[in-house]
Amino acid sequence: MSTSQITPSMFGQVAVAMGGDAAERDISLISGKAVLDALVSKGVDAFGFDTKNESLEQLRAHGVDRVFNIIHGRGGEDGLLQGALDMLSIPYTGSGVLGSALGMDKLRTKLCWSGSQIPTPAWYVLRANNDVNGCAKTLGFPVIVKPSLEGSSIGMAKANNIEELHAAYVNAASFNCDVIAEKWVNGKEYTVAILGEVALPMIKLQTPHEFYDYEAKYQANSTQYDCPCGLSDEKEKQLQSLALKAFEVLGGSGWGRVDLMLDAANNPWFLEINTVPGMTNHSLVPMAAKQAGYDFETLVCKILETSFTDEVSSHG
Repeated sequence: MSTSQITPSMFGQVAVAMGGDAAERDISLISGKAVLDALVSKGVDAFGFDTKNESLEQLRAHGVDRVFNIIHGRGGEDGLLQGALDMLSIPYTGSGVLGSALGMDKLRTKLCWSGSQIPTPAWYVLRANNDVNGCAKTLGFPVIVKPSLEGSSIGMAKANNIEELHAAYVNAASFNCDVIAEKWVNGKEYTVAILGEVALPMIKLQTPHEFYDYEAKYQANSTQYDCPCGLSDEKEKQLQSLALKAFEVLGGSGWGRVDLMLDAANNPWFLEINTVPGMTNHSLVPMAAKQAGYDFETLVCKILETSFTDEVSSHG
């Protein structure tokens, strides 16, 4: 049965998994409320489920038919929740265990891309304070330093010299994961939202900040979003196709977002993917979907449809 034939009752009872206990908890709760409100407005039998306060066993006790996963960061976006839901035989939105784990890990993302001819900026792994000298010699300056397992630009910082690189490393290392320094790309930043197997219209991001950081993403009113993005149709289609490949190479599925830069020579450089992107009023996937003709409520239902696999089972 095609997803165009799905009615609200066919979703069954839906748990909107939100919150969690990662650094992005607050954003996840905002995203989760927006998603829950949208599903309820469409007549879906949905309720909120905060994994910080409730155990997954309660999902089985509730008789839940599927989960809309909107937990950002560790514990929700890294394969752990996906694996647990697989064990419980509860379908869920978005990528599976492998795609979630690889997509959350910026270092493994780059390793996979480099082996698949997806252009990504040169990088250096920082594992100790004395690695900063080797990094500076290899990449030069400026660089951007990232904790490998955080999202929403948490823990990221630009470094223009050895002192700043050392400080950025110490800060990123506090998140207890691999730390990478990435060669700084001067250029324009874009994002490609993915829904099913389709790349939505691209968005160009412009911020007066040094980069598209946490404040620019969620708090600032100075961030500018251009959709249509201003590229030629041919260039946009080329980048959308490459973004789909970049997503699929990592095992991404269902929905997500791919971030990239275009340098001064118009060459693309892929930065990372998001397998559980934000769904707040500042978020990018809803903007791209709107340009494609989907309002927020329709987008949420289309994402929920990704929880169906080979065929739609009937409920009620």
